[in-house]
Amino acid sequence: MSDETGAGFGVYVHWPFCAAKCPYCDFNSHVRREIDEQAYADALARELAHMAELAPGRTVGSVFFGGGTPSLMKPSTVAHVLDAIARNWNVAPDVEVSLEANPSSVEAERFAGYRAAGVNRVSLGVQSLDDRQLQFLGRLHNAEEARRAIEVARSNFDRMSFDMIYARPGQTVEDWSRELQAAIDLAVDHLSLYQLTIEPETAFAALHARGRIRLPDEELGRALYDATLEVTERRGLPAYEISNHARPGSECRHNLIYWRCGEYAAAGPGAHGRLDIDGRRTALATEKRPEEWLASVTAHGHGLVERETLYPQEVADELLVMGLRLREGFDLARYMKLMGKPLAEGRVNDLVGYGLIERLSPERLRATPAGFAVLNAVVADLAA
Repeated sequence: MSDETGAGFGVYVHWPFCAAKCPYCDFNSHVRREIDEQAYADALARELAHMAELAPGRTVGSVFFGGGTPSLMKPSTVAHVLDAIARNWNVAPDVEVSLEANPSSVEAERFAGYRAAGVNRVSLGVQSLDDRQLQFLGRLHNAEEARRAIEVARSNFDRMSFDMIYARPGQTVEDWSRELQAAIDLAVDHLSLYQLTIEPETAFAALHARGRIRLPDEELGRALYDATLEVTERRGLPAYEISNHARPGSECRHNLIYWRCGEYAAAGPGAHGRLDIDGRRTALATEKRPEEWLASVTAHGHGLVERETLYPQEVADELLVMGLRLREGFDLARYMKLMGKPLAEGRVNDLVGYGLIERLSPERLRATPAGFAVLNAVVADLAA
């Protein structure tokens, strides 16, 4: 199956270690007092070599260091991994290399080291600009540290983003609008804005079950989302994806590969990839537990625990789910080629009539802002 998206090829590197586990987080992250960083760096290089054997001859357009907290890595570790990528694939001259960082682990000297290693974009886990809310979210930094981290990042990188979490207990539309305005005033060109959700098996899930945490109801949640769209659009950072906002030209190229159902290799504990192997789209996943992953890579050259060839219809379902998250929408001809049949015209017309989706052209469909707010229901209707 060839890549007809134009999305390019990316590499995801997972660094699973954190200084502390946030109470809302269900990501594959682990707190460890001691880490043999060189052993993990060498293992990442070995696993990347294995991924290149599965998907040779690609040109890497983006690299993303996610976690966990990649900013706990030494710059030399980042350089080691980037060197491994360059040994195994061609690297585009304008490659985007992103690294996630927590404000509590930001140091000017370390950021300069990341820049020297090849990182050219950073994403900060700010989450809030209010000290009381940061404490509630279990963050290790305060608002002033967040602002300083943004300043350090801005002085070292041409491109940066940061995350914010809203729809927190007791938060009003006015509160969030003010906080969002303050975030945009910090001269960012990209924001990732997520509604707080209660994920299973997190500390917040236990508190929520006991009635200790109460999130905004559906009506207020919708109002907060509408305010998010209004403020960011007005301030020049429109939503290009349901939760991501950027000034034109500053979109995260790596994440666009995911949303456009492109091809990407992934290495590290609990990393997930999508590669075209022998002409078939293949879903790959590695062992989640860091120590077991390291042992597997040492023994076998990779930590893969899942390798599933996807049917074209499954890829079509992913295209529908991911493409409707994007402001640019998705290609109906590509969907029909994969699925073997077009979307039901009656359902499409009904949803257009309800104002939840719209046709950008005869061959392109997207969700409207109203459709974004009820996207799961839109997807379910179209996929039925």
